Amino acid sequence: MIRRTTCASFLAFGLALVPPAAAQEPSPNPPGPAPGGQPNQAALRAEVDRLMKEYDKNRDGFISREEAPPFLRANFDRLDTNRDGKLSRAELERGAVAAVPHRRPSDLVFALIEMSDCDDDCSGEIQRVYDALRKLDTNKDGKIDAAELHAARERLIEERVDELFKNLDANRDGKISRDEARGQVRQDFDRLDTNKDGFIDRNELLRAASEKPPRPPAAGAAPPNPSPAPRSGQPQNGNR
Repeated sequence: MIRRTTCASFLAFGLALVPPAAAQEPSPNPPGPAPGGQPNQAALRAEVDRLMKEYDKNRDGFISREEAPPFLRANFDRLDTNRDGKLSRAELERGAVAAVPHRRPSDLVFALIEMSDCDDDCSGEIQRVYDALRKLDTNKDGKIDAAELHAARERLIEERVDELFKNLDANRDGKISRDEARGQVRQDFDRLDTNKDGFIDRNELLRAASEKPPRPPAAGAAPPNPSPAPRSGQPQNGNR
């Protein structure tokens, strides 16, 4: 129990202070995001409290480079924004918040590894990831290249589309009618039915499933410029 609690506490803060490229060692996880994608502020403050209590040996309200644990020391210069040679509570909180958008999906694997002593479910999940990655490496060269990843994605999409047809195509005519459609397929029926014949065929569903979602704007990017307001004397809304 003690080991699990300590591990969970370390996981709760450390990754937020580790740059994305520093994944050679098991990477801890930051405080979980609250709704809207922002870090859970209460959890963040609690973790900073824990760090201060554990590592601020002289109780001056700061963590010096000498007091800092290895995962903080490795990022000390980045966190010490005012260059005074010590980390304040505010610097720790800002450093964790700033790192949240830079988390990588692969960090989940490191979190699973670090928590793998919790119970049998953890090792089972890691095994599932391992099996999936081995299947991706079709030429068995120990690497996953872009072509292998693309092929695996296509196979996965086809399997899911076929499963949808199996569940929705009640009369087995190879098409999904509006009456047969359920859930999101029914909600987006008109968009999915690109040839407007009143049915959704396999190719239409495959095309929709293969569409890449739009990328979110980069952090700090300015929103698209609105259309400029017409100058005085110019026609508006097509009125002349």
